Amino acid sequence: MSIKHPILSITGSSGAGTSTIEHTFSQIFYREKIQACYIEGDAFHRYNRREMKIAMAAAEETGNKHFSHFGPDANLFEELEAVFREYGEHGTGRTRHYVHDDDEAACYGVAPGEFTEWKNFPDGTDLLFYEGLHGAVRTDAVDVAGHADLKVGVVPVINLEWIQKIHRDKVARGYSAEAITDVILRRMPDYIEYICPQFTNTDINFQRVPIVDTSNPFIARWIPTADESMVVIRFANPRGIDFPYLLSMIHNSFMSRPNVIVVPGGKMDLAMQLIFTPLVLQMVERKRRAA
Repeated sequence: MSIKHPILSITGSSGAGTSTIEHTFSQIFYREKIQACYIEGDAFHRYNRREMKIAMAAAEETGNKHFSHFGPDANLFEELEAVFREYGEHGTGRTRHYVHDDDEAACYGVAPGEFTEWKNFPDGTDLLFYEGLHGAVRTDAVDVAGHADLKVGVVPVINLEWIQKIHRDKVARGYSAEAITDVILRRMPDYIEYICPQFTNTDINFQRVPIVDTSNPFIARWIPTADESMVVIRFANPRGIDFPYLLSMIHNSFMSRPNVIVVPGGKMDLAMQLIFTPLVLQMVERKRRAA
């Protein structure tokens, strides 16, 4: 953790909705004139798309049918921790971009399923913003979570998470329902061991809970809307959080525990703006005073 070079980390599994929170933070950064540098979690996958297929096939030959992007063998955990450490100490580091589809390929000039070249962070940034699978991961070998100043978990209930992933991968990436189901099943052991434990390391969790039937996510025809959901927001340390103010600003919200506020799904962006704007400003103000 660092006062001079703060790190903000958003973590959640594939299809959880971390990109939605990234959009909210981008609005905060723009409005408050904060210069952030960004890391996408996919940048620290170990393999490109072709190499991943080869690695999966090799793992299956040895009896491992659960080799996945959720686990350490398919990721550069040590390199990610090193970047967090370097930024916290010096405000420097590097990242790259994983190209998912033809639209991104046209933008980056790299074929789908490949990485761009590593590039250094721009100089003079106010903070580092990470969004991806492993922003609060801890193992016997690495402690990424220990380097982040504010860690946010995005955790839909599991059936909703699967519905979101199935719809995204079918519509945006062209995968079949059968292929997506195979991915979900293959990832499950690593989901339990490396994804879920991160949410005990986070400072704030946002969990979207549908209030419509999602009992069979594999046949769901559409994703429950925001208005068909509630959002459970858990603070690991509620000290300094002005819950009466939040309750007064967010209509139909309520406290379910001393450190948990529940808000209508359609008010999630408002809740994030109200919660994160002062926290981000505090981080930047501490940085500027230290400088």
